Parts: sequence; C-alpha cells; structure tokens
Amino acid sequence: FESVCTGAADGYARMSGQPALTLLHLGPGLANGVSNLHNARRAHSPVINPVGDQASWHLAADAPLTSDIASLARPVSGWVRSSTSAASLASDGADALAAAMGSPHRVATLIIPHDAQWDECEGPAPAPSYEDPHSVEASRVSACAEALRKESERVLYIGGSALGLRGLRAAARIRAASGCRVVHEIFPARLERGAGLPGFERLPYFPEQIMQTLEGVQSMVVAGTRPPVSFFAYQGLPSVPIPEQCEVLELASLADDAAAALESLADALGAGADFDTAAAAEFQLPSGALNADSMGMVVAALQPEGAVIMDEGATSSLSYSAYSQNSPPHTLLTLTGGSLGQGLPCAVGAALACPGRRVIALAADGSSMYSLQALWTMARESLDITVIVCANRAYRILQYELARAGIVEVGPRAQSLTDLTRPNLQWVNLAQGMGVPAASAQSAEDFATLLARALEADGPFLIEALI
Repeated sequence: FESVCTGAADGYARMSGQPALTLLHLGPGLANGVSNLHNARRAHSPVINPVGDQASWHLAADAPLTSDIASLARPVSGWVRSSTSAASLASDGADALAAAMGSPHRVATLIIPHDAQWDECEGPAPAPSYEDPHSVEASRVSACAEALRKESERVLYIGGSALGLRGLRAAARIRAASGCRVVHEIFPARLERGAGLPGFERLPYFPEQIMQTLEGVQSMVVAGTRPPVSFFAYQGLPSVPIPEQCEVLELASLADDAAAALESLADALGAGADFDTAAAAEFQLPSGALNADSMGMVVAALQPEGAVIMDEGATSSLSYSAYSQNSPPHTLLTLTGGSLGQGLPCAVGAALACPGRRVIALAADGSSMYSLQALWTMARESLDITVIVCANRAYRILQYELARAGIVEVGPRAQSLTDLTRPNLQWVNLAQGMGVPAASAQSAEDFATLLARALEADGPFLIEALI
C-alpha cells in the first residue's frame, strides 16, 4: 500500500539525512500515499516521488487510470514537474534531487509519461548541486541577544534542525547565560533527547495550555521553526496563542542553519561551555494494572541506548514523553502533520536507515489500522522493530474534542463513531497474520516481561497493551 511506502520514505529520510525515493503508480497510487507525504512535507523530509503517467499521446483517450496527477501532487510537494520526453528525463530527475535536498528539504514529485520511459535517451545528467542552509546575518543575532538580555520573561522557541545535538547544546548554553526558558515544538520531525543531553519543555497541544505556558512572556526568539499556532480553531481562542504584548524575533528560519545561528547567539551572550543536562533515572518497574502511565514508565525504563522512538501513541503516550526525558539517549520521531497512519511506516523507514539501532513504535490502535500493511514489510525485511499498540479501543482524541465542544452526554450513534469495539480488534491475530510474532499484555508485569523479551530478540515483535 502506497501510504506505507511514502511513510517509510519519510522515516528513512529523517534518520539518514539522505533523499528517499518512492515509486508510485499513476494518480491513484499517488493519492494512496498522499496522507504520509503530507506528514513528510511538514517534517521537511527530502522525498522524491517519480509517478508514472499514461503515455502523452494516450492521455486524450481518458483511460480508467488517467487523472490530474499534478493537482494531486501540489498540496504535498514543494516541487512538481511533468517530464515531456525521454531526452529531458535525466535532467528532470537531477532537478528533482536538487529540489528535495535544497534548504529546507522538501518533497519533490516528478510525473513521468510512459513514452518518456520507453523512448531512447542520451544518458545520465550531471550530478546536481544542493542549496546549503543559509547563514544568519549578524544583525539578527544581535537583536535576539538584546531581547534575551532583558529582565522580563523570555522564551527561546526551537524546532526543526535546531533539535539536533549542536542546536540543543547551543540552546542549553543560551539558557545558562541568559536565564531564558527554552521550549521546543510539540511535534518535532526528529529530536535527540535523554540522559546526558539538554532537556527542555515541550509545547503543549491545546491552545489554552499553550497560552498558559506562555503567559507573561515578553520576548520570544524563534529558531528552526515557525511561531506556535493552534492545531485547530476554537471559538473564543486565537489562532496564534502567543501573548499580545510578546515581541517575536526570528533568529533562524526553516531555510537557515539554525544550529549555527544558535551557536552564534550563545557566543553573543558570552555563554560558556557548561550547560545543564537531563540526569539518568533509576526506574522502578510498576506493578498492577496496565494503563497509559505504567506503560509509559516501563518503556522509558527498558528502552536501550540509541533507540529510535516513533511516537504515534497520541493520548496514550503522554506519560512516556515525561518519563523518557531521563532514559538513555535516544531519537524521537513524531506525527509532524497530524495525518494518522504515520507511525508504523515511519518506523519501517527508520529501521532501514539505521540497522543496528532498535526502533520502538508507540502506536495507537485506531491510527495503526490506517497502515496495518507495514507489519508485513517488517516481517519480510526482518526489521528490528518493537511495536507497542496502545489498545484503549477508542478514538480517544475525538472523545476529548466532543467534551471540549461542550457535548456532555453523547448519544449511542455518536458514541459508536468514536469507539473501536463490536468487534474488538485482535492485534495478536492481525500481527501474526502479517508474519509478525505478537502477544498481549493486561498487567504492568506482563508488559515489562514481553517488552524485555522483544527488545532482546532479532526481528519485529508486536505487543498489544490493553490499557
């Protein structure tokens, strides 16, 4: 299924830093992959999509698979082109690669008519050059340093490329020198975190929570991302939940070298080399009922150093996020664009990019049904992925939104649209049917035993966590 392909390309690109190539079949194939290309676009992943099309002279016949591919591609691509002949195909491909690897990285879609594939061509095109991240002007650094020297409430808001090791260490130096708070975006494409690394606040999800977090802030310096916005519109709440009196200064845009800009800002503030880091925790494994809290604690306690965590656990993984700040160093990938079904495919791509690193997919039961076929790929490729399905048998976020809309009593028909029962999903059977060994856990002790076993074994394993 193409959504698995595009989601895996996203995960591969995030973890390798190299362009990922999909292969999609005409407009319907692209359409099947659009949801995870939306996420890849929000993650600024370098993904190249060659999409086959009808032969140029066959388009007018309006065959069953004919569609307006360019219109489908534009909303999820930063670059779109239709090749016109075999003679231009090699240079078109080079231009797609250059577009994908430019600054910022983007999704590039190249539409290739069938006759451009079978006609004679002249050979390969020269290797393209890439646009490097832009350097930040000294005046911008000076203005941000002046804002952070003030005695008022100040926040450094970071995301994107600022969440690599260089950017995090520079941000920690800035915090030590200025006393400002550092907050990172809620859904990072890639975040290095854990014991021994700087730990920062994560922006909350709901707008009123963001407003509370940023209450009283007079200056906000933004690096590697855009200022925070509300995920959805709510009556009586602003789209941009930043205090009206807050001055927002852009240190580094998405196209800029955010890590270098943060290092320059740290130097401008006279920051030293020392900074605070998250301490390693000695976790005590919980016992008793398995719930979202105990599940998160077990994962944080047992995950190995160097693990790659793909978090699409939604409401069920909030506790894990808090506990794992003190876990061994690891990489966190999240649901950048909000389009469900990213978790399992993205984990596939991460595992392909990082052989030797354990990948843990924190997956919600509802969203995992969007891309269940990724389990088959995990089995086929013998990927070291531990899948944890948080089986609360409900679309919990939709239930939260109903409550937030003031609907106190939900009728049986509306309730049926937000639960995953009648019948219950049998995740052990689903996984085994795809070739992935699986087991179910109902207690914290069972879950810890299964997770320890899965992390030591080669290949994929799925745990159904009944929470």
